[in-house]
Amino acid sequence: MLKKVHKAIDALYPEMVDIRRYLHQHPELSFQETETAKYICDFYDKLGIPYKENVGGNGVVATLKGGKPGKTVALRADFDALPIQEENDVPYKSKTDGVMHACGHDGHTATLLSLAKAIQPFQAEIPGTIVFLHQHAEELVPGGAKSMIEAGALNGVDAVFGTHLWATTPFGVVQTSKDAFMAGADNFEITIQGKGGHGAYPHQTKDAIVLGSQLVFELQQIVSRRLDPLATAVVTVGTFEAGDAFNIIADTATLSGTVRYLDPAVQEQVKKEMENIIKGVCTGNDASYTFQYNKGYPPLVNHETEAALVLRAGEKIDEVARTEEVVPEMGGEDFAYYMMERPGAYFFTGAQKEDHAYPHHHPKFDIDERALPVAAKTLIQAYFDYQETK
Repeated sequence: MLKKVHKAIDALYPEMVDIRRYLHQHPELSFQETETAKYICDFYDKLGIPYKENVGGNGVVATLKGGKPGKTVALRADFDALPIQEENDVPYKSKTDGVMHACGHDGHTATLLSLAKAIQPFQAEIPGTIVFLHQHAEELVPGGAKSMIEAGALNGVDAVFGTHLWATTPFGVVQTSKDAFMAGADNFEITIQGKGGHGAYPHQTKDAIVLGSQLVFELQQIVSRRLDPLATAVVTVGTFEAGDAFNIIADTATLSGTVRYLDPAVQEQVKKEMENIIKGVCTGNDASYTFQYNKGYPPLVNHETEAALVLRAGEKIDEVARTEEVVPEMGGEDFAYYMMERPGAYFFTGAQKEDHAYPHHHPKFDIDERALPVAAKTLIQAYFDYQETK
């Protein structure tokens, strides 16, 4: 039967590309994806597959109950875009200024919708129940996964699988990890309040730019000098805003950035070390400060059995040249919340374009659309293989 399903997916490839390109031209930001959600609902209306809309926000959950007994397995795709101005010169370029599908979520949605259409004719032969999780707001904390779970999206679900079209992994490669796969992702903001003054009389000031520069330097030593060398973390200062004239010493500086980690104990240590450094620098220079640390998505930790199942499933797909168990990525993903609630695994489907290997969140990001059916086949293969587990 699965060979027939794979053929059905292949037959839908042109439509799959059309869906992806339509969504790419009409991106919507996190928590604003009302038209995209409507598009998804309309698609299921035409198929006659029952669904629930407005699940935890703009989420959509469709359900296809098979004709044979079995387990209930959820397959997830996200559908929000990013606040990025697209720089690609392609026919399907974003039509919304300053908004772009720069992470492949348009492809994820096209994959899952097409998979639903391909598998529906075989409903009587399907063991168990397929839950199609269309999730909003992956890109912006608090994300859509948590609210969808709270709204009951996983009720009755035995396992969850999801994939990310990965633009820096070659086409034909499927990757995952049997443990931690993606990092926890936090953010912070530091405001230094010094004393401004004339650029010619620095001794009469408390220079917020100098103090901020010292902080940038000191914060980088958390990973290199304060953590166990075998621990994994990233501390990045992404913005530094201060001053408004060349001859005036700034009284205020604001820094913001991100912390990435795999171990919650490391997360707490980094936060504590940041507090100590900020307090030390500012107190030692008689300046005041505020420090806001915001916890974001937790680490995405796959379940070993299900991750191994994904690797075996990938090996059964003709277009997959190889499957790989890889070390964790330091990017974040709110799929982590599903993994905290149910067994399952998240994996990358290689989608790197030849001579166009721009990373995710880049204004020239794009994917090899041949990866769409590969993602669909691997997801449904994982679904059927999971049915055979004890």
